[in-house]
Amino acid sequence: MVNTDMILLQAAGGDMLPTFILFGLMFVVMYFFFIRPQQKKMKEQNDFVAKLQKGDRVVTNAGIHGRILKEEGETFLVEVDTNVKLKIERSAISYDNTKRLNAETGKKEEVAATK
Repeated sequence: MVNTDMILLQAAGGDMLPTFILFGLMFVVMYFFFIRPQQKKMKEQNDFVAKLQKGDRVVTNAGIHGRILKEEGETFLVEVDTNVKLKIERSAISYDNTKRLNAETGKKEEVAATK
């Protein structure tokens, strides 16, 4: 008589190592392609918002353009037009859009200076 339970345990035990290696590799790939870039982007956003000060031009996540007039704890008073001021949360300032706005503004000022 052959003990089938022993044969099944031996077969299952031999196949577990490649499975663990596969899951480990999947985790490593997910970390380097998803988790790490997201953490880096969050750090850049937090550093950017921490360095904002009076007079900086910003763009919110909703697309509102303005200039910071005053910092009030976790909010900014932003002037969007003459005598039009909005109170905006720090977390609503977009790093990507503000960087793009300042890059475009810098290019326009360079072109105007060369004429």
